[in-house]
Amino acid sequence: MDDIPILKRTVDLYKTYYGYAELFPKKDKYALGIKCEQYLIDIIELLLEASYLPKETKRPLLLKASTKFEMLKVFIRLLQELKIIDQKKYVVLQSAIQEIGRMFGGWLKKLASPQPFDETVEKTPTV
Repeated sequence: MDDIPILKRTVDLYKTYYGYAELFPKKDKYALGIKCEQYLIDIIELLLEASYLPKETKRPLLLKASTKFEMLKVFIRLLQELKIIDQKKYVVLQSAIQEIGRMFGGWLKKLASPQPFDETVEKTPTV
């Protein structure tokens, strides 16, 4: 897991969130709290699965994980707006979310770019 920075950072976010969720009021813990936790678990599963796939088949899973991540961001913001978490906890979560978002963007961009020419491939002479 340490060799996949986005996965490690997402697991760290889950651990932080999990600690905060323990403090949620009961009604929020079993509604919005569970929803956010499930999104985090889904994202971790998708990232782990994508990490084992060949490069050309990773993109669909990463796009699905990225979509779930965008939904998670909305629900985390909602936690703060409904005062389920305080501003300090929100800033901690938001900082991790921003970093993971950049990682998603970088990985997806890397997968979308064409492969660099491999100079080790034998060249056919042109006539």
